[in-house]
Amino acid sequence: MTGQYTASKSQTQNRPGWSMSFRHPLRPDARGKPGLKVRRGLGTDDGDEADRLVAEMNEILSDESWWNASKRQEAERRFSKVIVDAFYDDIQAGRTDTWALREQHIPLPSAEDGYSRVMFVGTTGAGKTSLLRHFIGSDPEKDRFPSTSTAKTTISDIEVIPAEGPFAAVVTFFSEHRVQANVEDCLADACLAVWEGAPDEKIIDELLNHDDQKFRLGYILGSWRKAKTRVSQDDWSFDDDSADDLDSSESLDDEIPEDERRENQAALERYLDRIKALASKVSTAISGELGENIKDLKGSDRDAAEDLFEEYVQHEPDFAEIVHDILDDVRSRFELIEAGDLQRRRSGWPEIWTYETEDRSDFIRQVRWFSSNYAPQFGRLLTPLVDGVRAKGPLFPGFDDIQPRLVLLDGQGLGHTPESSSSVTTHITRRYRDVDVILLVDSAQNPMQAAPLAVMRSVASSGHNDKLAIAFTHFDQVKGDNLPRFEDKRNHVLASVTNALSSLKDVLGAPVIRALERDLDDRCFMLGGLHIATNKLPGGVIKEMNGLLKFFERAIQPPPPPEACPVYDITGLLFAVQAAANAFQRPWNARLGLGSHEGVRREHWTRVKALNRRIAGELDDEYDTLRPIADLVARLSESISRFLDSPTRWTREPEDESEAEAAIATVRRAVFNDLHDFVAGRMIGAHLPNWREAYELRGRGSTFDRAREIRGIYEAAAPVPTAVVTQPSAEFLRDIRALVTRSIQDNGGELSMSSVA
Repeated sequence: MTGQYTASKSQTQNRPGWSMSFRHPLRPDARGKPGLKVRRGLGTDDGDEADRLVAEMNEILSDESWWNASKRQEAERRFSKVIVDAFYDDIQAGRTDTWALREQHIPLPSAEDGYSRVMFVGTTGAGKTSLLRHFIGSDPEKDRFPSTSTAKTTISDIEVIPAEGPFAAVVTFFSEHRVQANVEDCLADACLAVWEGAPDEKIIDELLNHDDQKFRLGYILGSWRKAKTRVSQDDWSFDDDSADDLDSSESLDDEIPEDERRENQAALERYLDRIKALASKVSTAISGELGENIKDLKGSDRDAAEDLFEEYVQHEPDFAEIVHDILDDVRSRFELIEAGDLQRRRSGWPEIWTYETEDRSDFIRQVRWFSSNYAPQFGRLLTPLVDGVRAKGPLFPGFDDIQPRLVLLDGQGLGHTPESSSSVTTHITRRYRDVDVILLVDSAQNPMQAAPLAVMRSVASSGHNDKLAIAFTHFDQVKGDNLPRFEDKRNHVLASVTNALSSLKDVLGAPVIRALERDLDDRCFMLGGLHIATNKLPGGVIKEMNGLLKFFERAIQPPPPPEACPVYDITGLLFAVQAAANAFQRPWNARLGLGSHEGVRREHWTRVKALNRRIAGELDDEYDTLRPIADLVARLSESISRFLDSPTRWTREPEDESEAEAAIATVRRAVFNDLHDFVAGRMIGAHLPNWREAYELRGRGSTFDRAREIRGIYEAAAPVPTAVVTQPSAEFLRDIRALVTRSIQDNGGELSMSSVA
């Protein structure tokens, strides 16, 4: 076992001094297997000294008795500091709670402090970040904070606390492990583009832009300078500047100098040459092994060859060298930070940046390096590395001279999906209980699509429907000969919401839908022209924004507790669990190509593999729109919500439907909150070795085998109860029953005697 772990020295291109590379026996790679490839600078340009330090590391790697965090102090007495740090740093790191890190520096006030927490949710491009700008007084031309675009722009959590006092910010970063995994994905895709005969521009695009459209190396390393543009920019210029919602007018002082741009381009050209050489080497080697040119293969044989090609590429020493050279370039961008305090982990990877100033312009300028998408700054922007930005200061609305007590939470968009069974990411749904308002931002131009409908579906089934508000953007674009007045247009938009809710009655049940419809008119706000400055907005939009602010402020007023409490016969829960498991399994069988389900298409095998890789490497529990945990949480909460709608009786008859709904909603919320950890434990925690085994499948037929392995995990995590109760089904039912029982009893409800018996 120890033979595979050895260290070696190397010199990085264009950098002085020696580095050391080795596979770490205690740190998992992106597949979850021991042996993460690590490279650390040795702090010397003396070759003999470098050899001595490498020998020390090889002594540790060859003796398993050193492979324990408790041995660090003893190692410090025997080995050089640089070697001890390289081996022992981060071996107990785990996942850092970056929310808690931000809380340590700038705590979020709550309802107890008189602040209402508002979470912005909406599809990419709907305008939620543009709306946030108006609420914090951010000018779209001068400030450009936070950044907006029609593409995926907001990829981190943005948390803003308008308050008197100096401007303060805290920024947290993704772990080095996660960034390295993303770089490996990008490099593997670039190598595959070489194999497919793609032009240079396409190869570099694969390197600089992760296929999930969130991690963009081009922001950090610089954009590729195209040799020739096929279409003149003038051919696509509009007289109306407001049509462009991209950040394009920040201070010229922040643009990257031309000489730095040339250096970045030269570095990308060197990476391109190395990628081509690596891909060609691997392609030749595999073709020689198989006795045929793998580029000539078709169909399933080509899929198997592509899988094999990716496997061989990532095991080449040159692949690891390129990855670590890119990571070194990424680290070097942090040296360009001029302001604030940057704190690093013991390994040297940045962990948190803080800044405080009285100067508003300087504050926004410095924070933009961590949140901007401004193209002339590509080569220095750190945006893709940031997982959270929290800002506090006099960031008040630019209208009516008011200072509302708010906490405004923005995050990545929902994405556009045609699937009616799509679910909201757990990164969002886990926050429902922590906020006072869930503000769904959607375009008024079109009927409500699958993604915003999924938000309404999850909010209702989770018992948080009293927190929901809907801001309809682009209301100024709602036009028609039959819509002459504001009231006509508003009624037209509200009708689309009512129609959308009607389509959910079979899923959520009539009582939940009626609760949403009851005061729908008071929860919907019509907005338009959000891309322009606040002082240019018409009075009608300002009036709607003021209405929104009043809704936010009222949200922290606790409703009177219901006196009536529901009583349930828990034996009926069996049918709810059965329906939920079926509703989860069938679409996923279709996605895996092992069945069919209306409205669900088969996912490409590379997307299934990408999901598998993230789970196996404990990087994330979802990939793009593939969200197994969110799907099962959604289906369980919906079915259990319908079960909760029908108590056998009440401790006293509710005065009206509102009191009954309020009593049941408290139970729904408790169930929904507990389901997240419950499902994650069953789906991933209990089956992590199975996910890793599925990812390791290779060769002809591995796509089908991987799909069957994943289906097996799903069937074990959420078995469909039948007349023949298996042990997994019995355990699943028992655990769900315990969870729901606890939620009922902890929130004033009761169980009938037959249920207890």
